[in-house]
Amino acid sequence: MRRLLVVGLIAVVAVITAALGYQVRESSSSPTASPSSSASPPVGTPHGDHKRADRKGALGAADDAAPEGVTGFDDGDAGVANLDPDLLRALREAAADAADDGVEFHVNSGWRSPERQNQILREAVLKYGSEEEAARWVATADTSPHVSGDAIDIGRSKAAAWLSQHGAEYGLCQIYRNEPWHYELRTKAIDGGCPRMYADPTQDPRMQQ
Repeated sequence: MRRLLVVGLIAVVAVITAALGYQVRESSSSPTASPSSSASPPVGTPHGDHKRADRKGALGAADDAAPEGVTGFDDGDAGVANLDPDLLRALREAAADAADDGVEFHVNSGWRSPERQNQILREAVLKYGSEEEAARWVATADTSPHVSGDAIDIGRSKAAAWLSQHGAEYGLCQIYRNEPWHYELRTKAIDGGCPRMYADPTQDPRMQQ
């Protein structure tokens, strides 16, 4: 009787052990989500809004010295953008027609800040040896038509020669005999021709202020 009881207990223990082992195997084989798999975004999902920055800076006084190759169509250059609108319009019309003749206009200088004009004047005094001699070439910031946006200095001799012949048709006139590159707008010139040139800026009444 005792032997049968022991055998029965052994059988019960074996059944329980087998059942527990099966549950352990089932638990270990079940798939679980990896923490990292749910954190990764799908392929192609943007991680940020990478907008292209506007690389065109604001026009400033430091930009008024025209770099090499600037034309009257370069709105990004302060020396061009700050010109009197009527002067700029006439310049562009002339430049477009000159291009048909194979002539390209380069703007060596247009609008200038007062600081830039004063700097040019100081350099002219050093170059020519006196304020009187420098005045034949460079005006003060208070009187310069460059500072007001009313004058352009045209680069390249072919362009200046083209303007000397055709400029009046657009109201563009050479103002000083000693500066064949310096042009200003004189709208009456379209019908009556350009006015007589001054020998140099010292003869210009505007410079006597």
